[in-house]
Amino acid sequence: MKNKRDIEQEITNKVIAQLEQGVAPWRKSWTSIGGYCLRENGEPYRGWNQFILSLSGYTNPFWLTYNKATELGAQVRGGEKGTAVTYWGKSKPKKSDPDANPFMFMKVYTVFNAEQIDGLPEKFSAPVTEATEVDRDAATEAYIAAIGADVRHGGDKAFYVPSQDYIQLPAVDDFSDYAAYAGTSIHEHAHWTGAEKRLDRDIKNGFGSKDYAREELVAECSAALICGHLGLEVEPREDHASYLASWLEVLKEDKTAIRKAFSQAQKVVDFLDDLQPEELEQAA
Repeated sequence: MKNKRDIEQEITNKVIAQLEQGVAPWRKSWTSIGGYCLRENGEPYRGWNQFILSLSGYTNPFWLTYNKATELGAQVRGGEKGTAVTYWGKSKPKKSDPDANPFMFMKVYTVFNAEQIDGLPEKFSAPVTEATEVDRDAATEAYIAAIGADVRHGGDKAFYVPSQDYIQLPAVDDFSDYAAYAGTSIHEHAHWTGAEKRLDRDIKNGFGSKDYAREELVAECSAALICGHLGLEVEPREDHASYLASWLEVLKEDKTAIRKAFSQAQKVVDFLDDLQPEELEQAA
């Protein structure tokens, strides 16, 4: 009998290998695709599927199943290897047992990047137009301002204070550029969403605890998703090294940790997107 594929363990092993080399993989891959990875209809992939696809290194944002490519009159080139992504669903009651409790299940399916497929319509090969640095920074500044959090500037540390519900950041000029400031700001805004009156995550744990490491993973993954959409590269923080060991400990003990972190991160993205004026969402 063929062993069932364990995609959670596969991805976790890849992440662990990169963390052991001092690299947080969610920080390095987003700008290579010019934004989100997209389904054939232009809808962005969500959560950890977005992360999985970003690891591939392809520059084309579109991903299709083999059957969808065939429907469009195209053909996956021989010898190309697809990328496994996941679908989560909820079971439906059976006629034989209508009172059974529903349960969540995961299905794995394979997609191919448009660069691996011949004969696709022209829209799948059109070059992605990247915003200028000025336009990107302006859009990012508007995105952060629309959130409306209490952000204070000064000192040389970045943090969120749950008890007083404010974000502390160094001055913009203390960063190498505006993108570096924005990446740090978005990370702290992710923590801000965890307050009880917002998404109500457990955010009051001390540094060094596993729950603290998990919350940092959520903030990291949130920043990766948002910065990827805004076209920002997520730079390593000065305290990057101090988190590596704690992330490794969590991931080695729990193969579901990275998926769960990106699941929570997607909730952060959705929450912050809901705070944006409609015209900003369309421009981003």
